Amino acid sequence: MITINKYNFSDVPPSGVRGLLERPTKTVDDIEATVKEIFKEVQKKGDEAITKYTSLFDGVALANLEVTPEEINEAIASIPQELQDAIQLAKSNIEKFHTAQKTTRVSVETTPGVACWQEKRPIQKIGLYIPGGTAPLFSTVLMLAVPANIAGCKEIVLCSPPDKKGKINPAILYAAQLCGVTKILKVGGIQAIAGLTFGTAAIPKVYKIFGPGNQFVTVAKQLATQFGVAIDMPAGPSELLIVADDTAVPAFVASDLLSQAEHGTDSQVILVSTSKDLIDAVETEIQTQLEVLPRKAIATKAIENSKLIYVENDQIALDLIDEYGPEHFIICAQNEDFYVNNIGNAGSVFIGNYTPESAGDYASGTNHTLPTNGYAKNYSGVNLDSFLKSMTFQKITAEGIQNIGPAIELMAEAEGLQAHKNAVTLRLQSCEVSKTS
Repeated sequence: MITINKYNFSDVPPSGVRGLLERPTKTVDDIEATVKEIFKEVQKKGDEAITKYTSLFDGVALANLEVTPEEINEAIASIPQELQDAIQLAKSNIEKFHTAQKTTRVSVETTPGVACWQEKRPIQKIGLYIPGGTAPLFSTVLMLAVPANIAGCKEIVLCSPPDKKGKINPAILYAAQLCGVTKILKVGGIQAIAGLTFGTAAIPKVYKIFGPGNQFVTVAKQLATQFGVAIDMPAGPSELLIVADDTAVPAFVASDLLSQAEHGTDSQVILVSTSKDLIDAVETEIQTQLEVLPRKAIATKAIENSKLIYVENDQIALDLIDEYGPEHFIICAQNEDFYVNNIGNAGSVFIGNYTPESAGDYASGTNHTLPTNGYAKNYSGVNLDSFLKSMTFQKITAEGIQNIGPAIELMAEAEGLQAHKNAVTLRLQSCEVSKTS
């Protein structure tokens, strides 16, 4: 029988709150040295280093890193029609939600003769990292490639680790071709991020890298930013926090907690509740449901890192949740509007007894690539704008430069930037000449 950590928040001193909300993750120092070493080797040796680390970490020696058209066709043929239909349904909903996020040009005349506007342009080259291993996340292909296509990205490069036979999961390949991925590579882990960062003979260099991964991939993505590559966010091990009261269904709550716990041993799930009876009922349900899970060993380890926390009222619960900043936040409480209207830090919010987190993972339409490890306090989840960059434009007429020119001259001179002032002064003098001629 698994031991689940239970806490009464009123018994936790203020100095202990930080420890209560601590994630079960390694520090960057534990793995940064490994990431830097692999980055340096990939930068220097390219595909030779990629092949070396693929053999070391994935246990397979590959002569060719790129997935061939024949492999894609073989994968498509192996996918049952029912799964194809499910993937297409999910793709349709994701397309609808992300297409609705399109915005028009923002244009304004700030001063007579001074026109300013903003337009969005696609990031031309993007890299998608898709975890493989024991849980090949073909759903993540949909979450990233669909909005990339809506945005108009020209190159969409997908990296995913191969299995021991040198193959990528067929469902990943099916989703990739369905969503318009332009190149698929059999490479995972730190070496994949390094390849996308520097470019090799086989792996194109990209401008921005997307996708979740373990802690090594997360640190690799952060290191990539030092070499001029943007990333979506520091997305690491999955996490879920549920707030629930006596109106919640214990079996539903337990199933949601376990759905995230089975992602990996470093995942974390938390239940915050104003009901001790519910906490006890959920604990019992976890024990029962855990026994029949194929990934029981993984979920068990994650549950050992997780917590059931009793709080006295909704306000205390909200303060605790905001401080934690969960990746996924489920609300199963009578006072759901209180949480919906006041939550400040969460990646994605799921409301009511019939809204499982799994819906957002797959087919409701929202994106499941979300900030973890407290980054929901300052990062958004992936959305259409993640694949776009905003560009500003301005056009100033002779009237316009006369309206704002004197202010620019004064400000530039006050900052000691005479050339800035001169650029305006010459134009103002030209306007005066025009008036007298």
